[in-house]
Amino acid sequence: MSYSSEVSKKLNELLEKNYDAEKGYKLAAEKVKNERLKNFFSERAQERYDFGHELKSEIRNFGENPDKGTSIAGDVHRSWMNLKASVSNDKDEAVLEEAIRGEKAAVEEYEAIIKESDIPASTGNILIKQKNAIVASLNEVKTLEKQA
Repeated sequence: MSYSSEVSKKLNELLEKNYDAEKGYKLAAEKVKNERLKNFFSERAQERYDFGHELKSEIRNFGENPDKGTSIAGDVHRSWMNLKASVSNDKDEAVLEEAIRGEKAAVEEYEAIIKESDIPASTGNILIKQKNAIVASLNEVKTLEKQA
């Protein structure tokens, strides 16, 4: 596999995770009652949409094609979030817990790819910027959970 294909494969994995997160946040915005949480989740969905476009552009810069669609794991996670929210007495808290879990996983995935030495500096900068935004989101969602 060529260098461009290898880097693009890693970026496509992140792209798929961002598709998953975008759909998950849209679902979360639908599930919660609190208007502040609805806005927070809608903003996160848009942020992940934007991340996806940055990643697609970077993948194309390597001469490769971006993947389309979500992962099976992401689809399962959204189904779990749906089920948990529907049976929980406090739907907002249940959705917040799942958002925290998802953001922690995203940070780990970004860090794993950023640590690899074969990622070009320009790509690494994009990934660091996105990871830092996810960390900020994680901190905010933890604060929202404490307030809920």
